[in-house]
Amino acid sequence: MGGAERVGEVPSRQELPSQQELLSRAALTVFRLNGQFLGVAEELARPSGLTAAWWQVLGAVLREPLPVAGIAREMGITRQSVQRIADLLVGRGLAEYVENPAHRRAKLVRVTAAGREAVSRIDPPHAEFAARLAGVLGVERSRRRWGCWSGWRGRWRRRWASQARPAGTAPTPSPCGAIPARAGGPFLPVRGPVLPVRGHSSPSGV
Repeated sequence: MGGAERVGEVPSRQELPSQQELLSRAALTVFRLNGQFLGVAEELARPSGLTAAWWQVLGAVLREPLPVAGIAREMGITRQSVQRIADLLVGRGLAEYVENPAHRRAKLVRVTAAGREAVSRIDPPHAEFAARLAGVLGVERSRRRWGCWSGWRGRWRRRWASQARPAGTAPTPSPCGAIPARAGGPFLPVRGPVLPVRGHSSPSGV
């Protein structure tokens, strides 16, 4: 077969990507996928007068009011970004600040009737897009992938968010296929939309 690679041949150790290369590939893939989801999110939210970022913040407080810091933890972005978006939502009557019994200075963000109505108008096109995506990718396959992503995010938050991973510690076993009990599935919003948002707001708040 000459220099051609034989079917089923296992790559040599030198051909396998390094840990650093694997991390870079994973990061680039996530960044690109995030950009694709952002584009869809903007299209879905625009007819309701929202942006993807506004939609995500409102979605985070649909079940219960949360402080800005709590929303930031839920979304995985900075508190400053959430604060700017929350201020814009409050200014437009889509959300309001209410007293926080647990912390006098950190008020809670609560969705208003107008904000809830704006989010509800996204439901039909969101459901249509979810159905089309499920038809292409397959629900069970997407469910397993979502389990992997959720597990990555959880391990990152527990081990790497506040400090570097200690040398010599073994990685946590992969949770691929395992889905947290509180989740409703890969295309079913739990606290809000399944679409990610930018980590930083633009001057206009999007």
